[in-house]
Amino acid sequence: MFFLILGLLVLVAGFAINTPALAFSHFSRPVKVVGIILMILGFLTSSVRQIDAGQVGVISLFGNVSDRTLSSGLNFVNPLASVTEFDLQTQNYTMSAAHDEGQKQGDDAIRVLTADGLEVVIDLTVLYRVVAVDAPKIYSEIGLDYIDKIVRPITRTRIRDNAVYYDAIALYSTRRDEFQTRIYKTIEADFRKRGLLLEQLLIRNIDLPASVKKSIESKINAEQDAQKMQFVLQKERQEAERKRVEAQGIADYQKILSTGLSDKQLQYEQIKAQRELAASPNAKIVIMGGRGNIPLILNDK
Repeated sequence: MFFLILGLLVLVAGFAINTPALAFSHFSRPVKVVGIILMILGFLTSSVRQIDAGQVGVISLFGNVSDRTLSSGLNFVNPLASVTEFDLQTQNYTMSAAHDEGQKQGDDAIRVLTADGLEVVIDLTVLYRVVAVDAPKIYSEIGLDYIDKIVRPITRTRIRDNAVYYDAIALYSTRRDEFQTRIYKTIEADFRKRGLLLEQLLIRNIDLPASVKKSIESKINAEQDAQKMQFVLQKERQEAERKRVEAQGIADYQKILSTGLSDKQLQYEQIKAQRELAASPNAKIVIMGGRGNIPLILNDK
């Protein structure tokens, strides 16, 4: 556009000095040629627009927004038209209680009231992107600040609208996934109507009131104590069963000895024991005997 305007001015100057009375009137023709060249150069540079990767261009001419969009690469447009680029890549918007995590400085978490009347603080991240074919619609109906006009207010409103169907403890534990799926569907529908595509909704943290946290911790501790007691009782029952089996085994053994061993068997066991003692390198003198037998003296010397 700069060269186009400059060439036009030079061309006008060439016509202006085309007066025989002027001493430099003979420069009129070269000045006109330079002006025409600059205008052609300006026309060419203004007609070619480069759109970077991951972007889309929206054409506006005298306030009229064209439905045609410019894709990435080189595009030829009216040199008088203006081109506004929209980012098509995935964007994220975080609302967090931490002062340095979200797009807004300070505590920007979402505070909601649950079905039991408790206030719950939610940290959330929204992943979304602009739909390319809807970029002209966003530009003409919403503008470039669609984040503050659409993404932030719709997300916060829909979360508050859906949190009232859940108790605080259920929202924190058992029904958290259900809550996330529910708000995803409602926000996704609102975004789609306005040319935005919701890719993912991430509930980063749910902070409960101190009283609720304390009751949850007490319940968890009680459950852990009960499980520990069950383990101790099970261990004691197993130990008692082991002792009963051991006692039964001893009783059965004694019964077998008292009823099943004869004198010859006992004499045979006695001879075996004598032999083992005699063969032992630690035995010096062994005196053994029994009823009806002669005492036996063994010496290793």
